[in-house]
Amino acid sequence: MPIENIPFDAADWLDTPEMVEAFLVESFESAFELDDPGMISEALGVVARAKGMTKMAEDANLSRTALYRALSDQGRPELATIFKVMQALGLRLAPVRVDTAA
Repeated sequence: MPIENIPFDAADWLDTPEMVEAFLVESFESAFELDDPGMISEALGVVARAKGMTKMAEDANLSRTALYRALSDQGRPELATIFKVMQALGLRLAPVRVDTAA
C-alpha cells in the first residue's frame, strides 16, 4: 500500500499571535544565518496567508495586489512594506547583537 503524502503548509498552524511570533523569529534568524533575505518575505507571506491576505492588506494599509506582489516568490518588498506588515501583526523589527565569538 503506497504512503499518501499530504503537503505541509505552515500557514495552517499559525493560529495564535505567539505561534506567528515564534515562526517569524525563527524565519528571520534562519534568513540571517543563511544570508537569504528572501526568506523574510517568504515567511511574511506565509503569515499573511494564515491571517487572510485581504485582512492582512487592510491591517497593513496596503492594497491586496501590492501585498501579494511584495510577498510572492519573486517579490522584493521594500523595508517600508515589511515595516507595515510587522506593525499590522503587532510586532516590530529590532536589532539583536550577533555573538561573533562562536
